[in-house]
Amino acid sequence: MPPSRIKEKPPAAEPAAERVNRPIRSFVRREGRMTEAQRRAFDEFGPRYLLDFQEAPCDLDAVFGRTAPRTLEIGFGMGDSVLDMARRHPERDHLGVEVHRPGVGRLLRALADEDIRNVRILCADAVQVLTHMISDATLDAVFLFFPDPWHKTRHHKRRIVQPAFVELIARRLKPGGIFHLATDWEDYARHMLAVLEQSPSFTNSAGAGNYAPRPDERVLTKFERRGERLGHGVWDLVFSRTKDRANGDGG
Repeated sequence: MPPSRIKEKPPAAEPAAERVNRPIRSFVRREGRMTEAQRRAFDEFGPRYLLDFQEAPCDLDAVFGRTAPRTLEIGFGMGDSVLDMARRHPERDHLGVEVHRPGVGRLLRALADEDIRNVRILCADAVQVLTHMISDATLDAVFLFFPDPWHKTRHHKRRIVQPAFVELIARRLKPGGIFHLATDWEDYARHMLAVLEQSPSFTNSAGAGNYAPRPDERVLTKFERRGERLGHGVWDLVFSRTKDRANGDGG
């Protein structure tokens, strides 16, 4: 089993009529079993930290009560990296997007226990959040750590890292902003590298064709540490948003 991810489970079949024009999803909603503490966290701390999904741009200055550099993590799992970055960078605002409710509940509890104020959470589809709620050139960094690799060939179309998704990220990043990805599946790492290097909107910070050393920004989870002890590989990719004169980014 990959170190930071529940084993892939193909989505259940649905009637053909409901599949027509339905967007391909990169995830399967896995609710898991929530603890009583996680359930209480939604009730007690949800109003403080959770943002409702909306089909309109979100005023992040109003949400956070300030103007600051902003990062977004897609699929934060149990919330370790969001929590770590919020602790180390109180000068930044951090958005986390996750559909796994037990992980959201765990992060809510941890944020409240430490009275961390620079995090907001969306329990929603990240593509829909980026499409509707985040304005262009809003984010300073986007993180995508250990997404589902959909390792079977027939499921590769479900991988979130595809050309259209990469260009969506590019539009939401400021010029010079960072898109940092990591995976423990070598085949997916090669796929990510190929898709990103084909994009005119990004430059490989490690040089063409190269993977990056793990930046300090990415905290090691207990699952990854266990994987390292077992000799599992992890591949980091760090790309920067290019400046595009044609789109008015300057440069």
